[in-house]
Amino acid sequence: MRQLLSFLIRNSCWLLFIIYMVLSCLLLFNTNPYQHSLWLTSAGALSSSVYKAGNSISSYFDLRQANEELNRRNARLQEELLALQQRNQKLSEMVMADTLQLPDSLAGYNFVVAHVISNSIIHLHNYITINRGADDGIREEMGVIDQNGVVGVVNVVGPHSARIISLLNPNFRLSCKIKHNESFGSLVWDGNDPAYALLEELPRHTVFHAGDTVVTSGYSAVFPPGIPVGIVADDKVPHNENFFTLRIRLLCDFARLGNVQVVLNNYSSEVKQLEKADTPEE
Repeated sequence: MRQLLSFLIRNSCWLLFIIYMVLSCLLLFNTNPYQHSLWLTSAGALSSSVYKAGNSISSYFDLRQANEELNRRNARLQEELLALQQRNQKLSEMVMADTLQLPDSLAGYNFVVAHVISNSIIHLHNYITINRGADDGIREEMGVIDQNGVVGVVNVVGPHSARIISLLNPNFRLSCKIKHNESFGSLVWDGNDPAYALLEELPRHTVFHAGDTVVTSGYSAVFPPGIPVGIVADDKVPHNENFFTLRIRLLCDFARLGNVQVVLNNYSSEVKQLEKADTPEE
């Protein structure tokens, strides 16, 4: 208390000056209309700035909370999206297994649905990789089809994946025939347009028309007979050969491969044994 009194006594002049200054300002702004309006305007501008600053700070913290909530919602949506994608993949495989249009004569064949995880169509020798392998019953020399037609043949198998030699590969030749016609030839890709291939070695007497469907002949243990392959693109052939070649528009859209089916021939081992028995010894 003594220190406070001592402080007031020492600074009494300054305290009186401040008191008189405040009283003078009050008298000035309260008794003179012009100064009073000027004071109200300045005070209003100052208070407005203070309020704006306060609102900005409050909005910033509210925005942080809103952003955190949006991040939480986004994480939940990402989880739901992933679950839906996985469910959609399973449904797509089920739908493909149910709706694939195949010939009636398929006794002895089973099909394993797989998803394409890599694919090429721009090279001369193209390959496809699927997410099914030896653990799923996949073996080398098994045929692969999709909902439209022939895709290729398995040539390398791992435990959980397999590589397919694509129909868009000159090293792959497929025995085919024109539907409702017993004349058969060999289908091969010429390395040009991925939408077309060539059906070679057709006998001269073969009857066909542009638009006819080309199907697998069934003359192997790889593909069952009657699997769609393509459509005859035109009926122009040379007239001076015993055999001729047709241009075939492929039914499989290799640029948009998604789900495929691997053909499991339950009698392939028996067929191969019989073929070996017919092979002459050297």
